[in-house]
Amino acid sequence: MAFSEFELKRYGKVIEDFLVVHRPPIELRVQVDISYRIDGQSIEIFELRPVWNDPTKITECSIAKATYVKSKNEWKIYWMKSDFKWHSYEPVQSVKELSSFTETVAADEYSCFWG
Repeated sequence: MAFSEFELKRYGKVIEDFLVVHRPPIELRVQVDISYRIDGQSIEIFELRPVWNDPTKITECSIAKATYVKSKNEWKIYWMKSDFKWHSYEPVQSVKELSSFTETVAADEYSCFWG
């Protein structure tokens, strides 16, 4: 089940506040940028870059994902491993607030999100 309009606005604001701080400077955003998408009960943060041999095409590289589990009222945190599958983030597997998810991604205790 997808989020309500109210939840979409609230969660979008939390992620956009995170991006304001973590996006690269405007002059570099043609080369690398960070964005997000909301799909169902999940919010994914990803990096955007031009394809090296065709700059007219853009490639996405997943950074982090939070999936809301309504029955537990918590957000599960995932990172994209080199096998291109989502794996639970070991230091902090779940949080109660989406803002705690963005704080966890920013701190990146195990260097899983930002390398």
